[in-house]
Amino acid sequence: MSVQTHEPQAPTPLLFTDAAARKVRELIEEESNESLKLRVFVSGGGCSGFQYGFTFDEDVAEDDTQVENGGVVLLVDPMSFQYLMGAEIDYKEDLEGAQFVIRNPNASTTCGCGSSFSV
Repeated sequence: MSVQTHEPQAPTPLLFTDAAARKVRELIEEESNESLKLRVFVSGGGCSGFQYGFTFDEDVAEDDTQVENGGVVLLVDPMSFQYLMGAEIDYKEDLEGAQFVIRNPNASTTCGCGSSFSV
């Protein structure tokens, strides 16, 4: 008889995909401002209760979570991070258009628009 132990794994904080990082790099280069970072946030509203937002920011708060990919930095404030823990921030181009996409394992429902969710 053997005994196996299971080590609980810490949840993946955030995944910032290569496609998203490439698009952010492209947008930063268009602005000619290398100090810009992509800030992802959650706010109240939308058709499901919460909505995602994206903006560029030069400032990093002391309590921001930072995720780097290819020299590009993604920022998330602590309040938003609790809703985004384990999420994937991606960029896609398809017949519906081009957009940043958040795949959030914490969302119990999402709106058809993809930018609103509930927990």
